[in-house]
Amino acid sequence: MSEPLDPSLLLGAYSVGVFPMADSRDAEDVYWVEPRRRAILPLDGFHLSRSLRKVIAGDRFRVTADRAFADIIALCAESAEDRPDTWINASIEQAFVRLHGLGLAHSVECWDGDRLVGGLYGLALGRAFFGESMVSRAPNASKVAIAALVARLRAGGFTLLDCQFMTEHLASLGAIEVPRADYMTLLGAALSSTASSAGAGSSPAALAEAAGAGAFGALDAAAGADGAVPGKVIAQLLVQTS
Repeated sequence: MSEPLDPSLLLGAYSVGVFPMADSRDAEDVYWVEPRRRAILPLDGFHLSRSLRKVIAGDRFRVTADRAFADIIALCAESAEDRPDTWINASIEQAFVRLHGLGLAHSVECWDGDRLVGGLYGLALGRAFFGESMVSRAPNASKVAIAALVARLRAGGFTLLDCQFMTEHLASLGAIEVPRADYMTLLGAALSSTASSAGAGSSPAALAEAAGAGAFGALDAAAGADGAVPGKVIAQLLVQTS
Protein backbone atom coordinates (compact mmCIF):
# COMPACT_ATOMS: atom_id res chain seq x y z
CA MET A 1 0.00 0.00 0.00
CA SER A 2 1.30 3.49 -0.88
CA GLU A 3 2.38 5.80 1.91
CA PRO A 4 0.28 8.94 2.43
CA LEU A 5 1.82 12.14 1.08
CA ASP A 6 2.36 14.88 3.62
CA PRO A 7 0.19 17.87 2.59
CA SER A 8 2.96 20.25 3.68
CA LEU A 9 5.35 18.47 1.31
CA LEU A 10 2.86 18.88 -1.51
CA LEU A 11 2.37 22.57 -0.83
CA GLY A 12 6.09 23.13 -0.73
CA ALA A 13 6.56 21.29 -4.03
CA TYR A 14 3.90 23.30 -5.84
CA SER A 15 5.35 26.56 -4.55
CA VAL A 16 8.60 25.80 -6.41
CA GLY A 17 7.00 24.47 -9.59
CA VAL A 18 7.03 20.72 -8.91
CA PHE A 19 4.11 18.28 -8.72
CA PRO A 20 3.65 14.52 -8.10
CA MET A 21 2.47 11.79 -10.42
CA ALA A 22 2.22 8.01 -10.22
CA ASP A 23 2.76 5.42 -12.96
CA SER A 24 -0.71 3.98 -12.43
CA ARG A 25 -3.68 3.87 -10.10
CA ASP A 26 -2.17 0.91 -8.24
CA ALA A 27 1.39 2.25 -8.08
CA GLU A 28 2.80 2.45 -4.56
CA ASP A 29 5.21 5.32 -5.22
CA VAL A 30 5.03 8.78 -6.75
CA TYR A 31 7.60 10.69 -8.73
CA TRP A 32 8.10 14.43 -8.95
CA VAL A 33 7.68 16.30 -12.22
CA GLU A 34 9.13 19.64 -13.32
CA PRO A 35 8.29 20.17 -17.01
CA ARG A 36 10.67 22.15 -19.19
CA ARG A 37 7.63 23.69 -20.86
CA ARG A 38 4.50 24.36 -18.83
CA ALA A 39 0.93 24.73 -20.00
CA ILE A 40 -0.97 27.66 -18.56
CA LEU A 41 -4.33 29.17 -19.39
CA PRO A 42 -4.17 32.98 -19.30
CA LEU A 43 -7.22 34.10 -17.36
CA ASP A 44 -7.87 36.92 -19.82
CA GLY A 45 -7.36 34.62 -22.81
CA PHE A 46 -10.03 31.97 -22.38
CA HIS A 47 -11.52 31.06 -25.74
CA LEU A 48 -15.29 31.11 -25.32
CA SER A 49 -16.78 29.82 -28.56
CA ARG A 50 -20.31 30.72 -29.52
CA SER A 51 -21.44 27.13 -29.06
CA LEU A 52 -19.84 26.79 -25.61
CA ARG A 53 -21.30 30.11 -24.50
CA LYS A 54 -24.73 28.83 -25.54
CA VAL A 55 -24.26 25.64 -23.48
CA ILE A 56 -23.12 27.63 -20.42
CA ALA A 57 -25.72 30.41 -20.60
CA GLY A 58 -28.47 27.87 -21.22
CA ASP A 59 -27.60 26.02 -17.99
CA ARG A 60 -27.14 22.69 -19.79
CA PHE A 61 -25.34 21.61 -16.61
CA ARG A 62 -25.79 22.60 -13.00
CA VAL A 63 -22.37 23.93 -11.99
CA THR A 64 -21.22 23.88 -8.37
CA ALA A 65 -17.94 24.17 -6.49
CA ASP A 66 -16.63 22.14 -3.54
CA ARG A 67 -19.88 20.19 -3.29
CA ALA A 68 -18.41 16.79 -4.25
CA PHE A 69 -14.63 17.00 -4.04
CA ALA A 70 -14.02 13.36 -3.09
CA ASP A 71 -16.37 12.19 -5.83
CA ILE A 72 -14.62 14.33 -8.46
CA ILE A 73 -11.11 13.12 -7.63
CA ALA A 74 -12.37 9.53 -7.55
CA LEU A 75 -14.00 10.03 -10.94
CA CYS A 76 -10.79 11.56 -12.32
CA ALA A 77 -8.87 8.50 -11.08
CA GLU A 78 -11.19 6.02 -12.81
CA SER A 79 -10.17 4.35 -16.04
CA ALA A 80 -12.26 5.06 -19.12
CA GLU A 81 -12.27 4.16 -22.80
CA ASP A 82 -10.37 7.32 -23.66
CA ARG A 83 -8.08 7.01 -20.64
CA PRO A 84 -7.14 3.40 -19.86
CA ASP A 85 -5.01 4.35 -16.88
CA THR A 86 -4.40 7.24 -14.52
CA TRP A 87 -1.54 8.93 -12.72
CA ILE A 88 -3.65 9.46 -9.56
CA ASN A 89 -2.79 6.75 -7.05
CA ALA A 90 -4.23 6.34 -3.57
CA SER A 91 -1.47 8.40 -1.97
CA ILE A 92 -2.14 11.43 -4.18
CA GLU A 93 -5.90 11.05 -3.80
CA GLN A 94 -5.72 10.87 0.00
CA ALA A 95 -3.41 13.86 0.21
CA PHE A 96 -5.70 16.04 -1.89
CA VAL A 97 -8.74 15.03 0.12
CA ARG A 98 -6.84 16.20 3.20
CA LEU A 99 -5.91 19.46 1.48
CA HIS A 100 -9.55 19.95 0.58
CA GLY A 101 -10.44 19.50 4.25
CA LEU A 102 -7.96 22.28 5.00
CA GLY A 103 -9.65 24.56 2.48
CA LEU A 104 -6.72 24.52 0.04
CA ALA A 105 -7.86 22.07 -2.65
CA HIS A 106 -11.05 22.73 -4.59
CA SER A 107 -13.34 21.18 -7.14
CA VAL A 108 -15.79 22.31 -9.79
CA GLU A 109 -18.66 19.93 -10.53
CA CYS A 110 -21.03 19.60 -13.47
CA TRP A 111 -24.35 17.85 -12.84
CA ASP A 112 -27.03 16.54 -15.14
CA GLY A 113 -29.93 16.49 -12.73
CA ASP A 114 -28.56 14.63 -9.72
CA ARG A 115 -25.90 12.78 -11.74
CA LEU A 116 -22.29 13.96 -11.56
CA VAL A 117 -21.15 14.05 -15.20
CA GLY A 118 -17.89 15.98 -15.08
CA GLY A 119 -15.65 18.42 -13.35
CA LEU A 120 -12.13 19.12 -12.21
CA TYR A 121 -10.05 19.63 -9.10
CA GLY A 122 -6.88 21.47 -8.15
CA LEU A 123 -4.92 23.36 -5.54
CA ALA A 124 -5.06 27.06 -4.63
CA LEU A 125 -1.88 28.68 -3.35
CA GLY A 126 -1.62 32.45 -3.11
CA ARG A 127 -3.02 33.81 -6.37
CA ALA A 128 -2.14 30.64 -8.29
CA PHE A 129 -4.43 27.74 -9.04
CA PHE A 130 -2.89 24.43 -10.06
CA GLY A 131 -5.35 22.45 -12.15
CA GLU A 132 -4.75 18.77 -11.49
CA SER A 133 -7.21 16.72 -13.50
CA MET A 134 -10.57 16.98 -15.21
CA VAL A 135 -13.15 14.45 -16.24
CA SER A 136 -16.14 14.33 -18.55
CA ARG A 137 -18.91 11.76 -18.70
CA ALA A 138 -21.14 13.91 -20.93
CA PRO A 139 -20.41 16.07 -24.01
CA ASN A 140 -19.01 19.51 -23.08
CA ALA A 141 -18.97 18.82 -19.33
CA SER A 142 -15.22 19.32 -18.91
CA LYS A 143 -15.30 22.45 -21.09
CA VAL A 144 -18.04 23.92 -18.93
CA ALA A 145 -16.07 23.01 -15.79
CA ILE A 146 -12.95 24.80 -17.05
CA ALA A 147 -15.01 27.81 -18.08
CA ALA A 148 -16.57 27.94 -14.62
CA LEU A 149 -13.13 27.64 -13.04
CA VAL A 150 -11.75 30.52 -15.11
CA ALA A 151 -14.75 32.66 -14.14
CA ARG A 152 -14.15 31.86 -10.45
CA LEU A 153 -10.47 32.64 -10.66
CA ARG A 154 -11.09 35.92 -12.44
CA ALA A 155 -13.69 36.92 -9.84
CA GLY A 156 -11.40 35.84 -7.00
CA GLY A 157 -8.32 37.81 -8.04
CA PHE A 158 -6.14 34.91 -9.17
CA THR A 159 -3.37 35.60 -11.67
CA LEU A 160 -2.14 32.14 -12.71
CA LEU A 161 -3.93 28.98 -13.86
CA ASP A 162 -1.42 26.17 -14.22
CA CYS A 163 -2.49 23.31 -16.52
CA GLN A 164 0.76 21.32 -16.30
CA PHE A 165 0.84 19.67 -19.76
CA MET A 166 -0.58 20.93 -23.03
CA THR A 167 -3.34 18.99 -24.77
CA GLU A 168 -5.43 19.74 -27.86
CA HIS A 169 -8.43 20.13 -25.58
CA LEU A 170 -6.70 22.80 -23.48
CA ALA A 171 -5.25 24.55 -26.54
CA SER A 172 -8.75 24.88 -28.00
CA LEU A 173 -9.75 26.78 -24.86
CA GLY A 174 -6.83 29.22 -25.02
CA ALA A 175 -4.04 27.46 -23.13
CA ILE A 176 -0.45 28.20 -24.14
CA GLU A 177 2.96 26.72 -23.36
CA VAL A 178 5.70 28.74 -21.68
CA PRO A 179 9.32 27.87 -20.85
CA ARG A 180 10.03 26.86 -17.27
CA ALA A 181 11.84 30.14 -16.54
CA ASP A 182 8.83 32.19 -17.63
CA TYR A 183 6.51 29.94 -15.63
CA MET A 184 8.60 30.46 -12.50
CA THR A 185 8.37 34.22 -12.98
CA LEU A 186 4.58 33.99 -13.20
CA LEU A 187 4.46 31.68 -10.18
CA GLY A 188 6.69 33.99 -8.16
CA ALA A 189 4.43 36.94 -8.93
CA ALA A 190 1.34 34.92 -7.97
CA LEU A 191 2.88 34.10 -4.59
CA SER A 192 4.73 37.36 -3.90
CA SER A 193 1.83 39.46 -2.55
CA THR A 194 0.82 36.73 -0.14
CA ALA A 195 4.44 36.18 0.87
CA SER A 196 4.79 39.80 1.95
CA SER A 197 1.51 39.58 3.86
CA ALA A 198 2.37 36.31 5.59
CA GLY A 199 5.91 37.39 6.41
CA ALA A 200 9.35 36.24 5.38
CA GLY A 201 9.98 32.53 5.64
CA SER A 202 6.28 31.69 5.88
CA SER A 203 5.15 28.16 5.15
CA PRO A 204 3.24 27.39 1.93
CA ALA A 205 0.12 26.82 4.03
CA ALA A 206 0.45 30.34 5.43
CA LEU A 207 0.85 31.69 1.90
CA ALA A 208 -2.35 29.96 0.85
CA GLU A 209 -4.35 31.66 3.59
CA ALA A 210 -2.59 35.04 3.82
CA ALA A 211 -4.18 38.35 2.97
CA GLY A 212 -3.91 38.88 -0.78
CA ALA A 213 -4.51 35.22 -1.60
CA GLY A 214 -7.05 34.47 -4.29
CA ALA A 215 -10.63 33.97 -3.15
CA PHE A 216 -11.88 30.74 -4.69
CA GLY A 217 -15.31 31.27 -3.15
CA ALA A 218 -15.81 34.71 -4.70
CA LEU A 219 -18.74 33.47 -6.80
CA ASP A 220 -20.52 31.68 -3.98
CA ALA A 221 -22.69 34.72 -3.30
CA ALA A 222 -24.16 34.33 -6.80
CA ALA A 223 -25.04 30.67 -6.26
CA GLY A 224 -28.57 29.50 -5.70
CA ALA A 225 -29.85 27.43 -2.81
CA ASP A 226 -28.50 24.30 -4.50
CA GLY A 227 -25.01 25.81 -4.70
CA ALA A 228 -25.14 26.24 -8.47
CA VAL A 229 -23.86 29.40 -10.12
CA PRO A 230 -26.13 30.50 -13.01
CA GLY A 231 -24.61 30.00 -16.43
CA LYS A 232 -25.31 33.60 -17.41
CA VAL A 233 -23.10 34.78 -14.53
CA ILE A 234 -20.26 32.51 -15.66
CA ALA A 235 -20.59 33.60 -19.30
CA GLN A 236 -20.67 37.28 -18.36
CA LEU A 237 -17.45 36.97 -16.36
CA LEU A 238 -15.73 35.27 -19.28
CA VAL A 239 -16.49 38.04 -21.75
CA GLN A 240 -15.60 40.91 -19.43
CA THR A 241 -12.33 42.65 -20.27
CA SER A 242 -9.79 43.38 -17.56
